[in-house]
Amino acid sequence: MELISGKEISGQIYEEIKERLAKIEGDKPNLVVILVGDDPASQVYVGMKEKKTKELGMRGQVFRLPAETTQEELHEKIQELNADPDVNGILLQLPLPKHLDAKKAIEHISPDKDVDGLHYVNVGKLHLGEDCFIPCTPYGIIQMLERKGVEIEGKHAVVIGRSNLVGKPIARLLEQRNATVSICHSRTKNLEKFTLDADILVVAVGRPQVIKANQVKEGAVVIDVGINRVDGKLVGDVDFNSVKEKASMITPVPGGVGPMTICMLMYNTVRAYDIQRN
Repeated sequence: MELISGKEISGQIYEEIKERLAKIEGDKPNLVVILVGDDPASQVYVGMKEKKTKELGMRGQVFRLPAETTQEELHEKIQELNADPDVNGILLQLPLPKHLDAKKAIEHISPDKDVDGLHYVNVGKLHLGEDCFIPCTPYGIIQMLERKGVEIEGKHAVVIGRSNLVGKPIARLLEQRNATVSICHSRTKNLEKFTLDADILVVAVGRPQVIKANQVKEGAVVIDVGINRVDGKLVGDVDFNSVKEKASMITPVPGGVGPMTICMLMYNTVRAYDIQRN
């Protein structure tokens, strides 16, 4: 069994980003994050993004808007950032306060600055196989597989979870690399029939340790996207201790997929800068 370390692979990509940034004369790429309200988890995530932009030598700004911000005020702020040529990437930190519609707000972000890959133009291009900004977590998973030399073409990839953030985009990315893809979810009957046939198993359901060793094929590559807190510890959606005995490769939690998300956000921001400048 071999661990697929997100810390290690993100470190490789950060070095590549630094090499690109070293060649940029003048202002570096600028990522702007919009945070509405004071959700504690969101504040932590935004802080991590701020820290990473500084570490890389990029520019980063955070606009902290009060929880009572209206939909119209949020749209106005986004349009202001769209029009600012000094802003390369715009990220709207989710979740938003309950009175705000995240889908409508994301639709106001310019697709050229949508470094989270959530605007319907980028979603549509992804599904058509066209060049676009890819959502950061699925993009990170593909980087992990490819950089570890995992053969995707011709393999049976099973994705458990059909969210717009992870499940659907990773299924499409795997399919574009010529895997045969099955998408499973809460209504799937005989889940084991699929998981026991999976050469590559991606689990993104948000429920702690639901996938056990008896559901995993010998020698499978297992990607655990889940982050759950149980008894003060972080655990994934996969029962790591039992599944690692059967998997040929597996991602740990923490330290697996998690570090790749911010990494690919930084990558997308530099790419947005290059596209806008050229």
